[in-house]
Amino acid sequence: MFAEIPSFVPWALTAVALSLVFAQGVMLGRQNRELKSTLKERCDILGRELHATASGSMGVGQRLVACERQLHELRITMDEMRQNDPLRISYDEASRLVDLGADVDDLMNTCGISRPEAELVSALKKRQAA
Repeated sequence: MFAEIPSFVPWALTAVALSLVFAQGVMLGRQNRELKSTLKERCDILGRELHATASGSMGVGQRLVACERQLHELRITMDEMRQNDPLRISYDEASRLVDLGADVDDLMNTCGISRPEAELVSALKKRQAA
């Protein structure tokens, strides 16, 4: 059966097979280069996006730190204002004087508060005592 096949057929088949392998190699090489190019583009895009995101988050972090610092300063200022409030001191003094038995006129003259304020402080202290 094989005696009827000419001797060049196996060589021809081998040449065809080699040319197909070579063509496959060329196509795979081209496809490989395209994939590498696409991958490089995507990596560059992701790198730029990551840089933008990191820059944005750093900016937000800096603003947050500045806001926290400002809040802390405002709290300190508010505490100082509460401690140094002359009206608060007047009311504390008026309350102490009511405990000692001062009347409304004494509160007005000593603490520098108005009559309604003096009456209110006196009424509140008397109510607490009751």
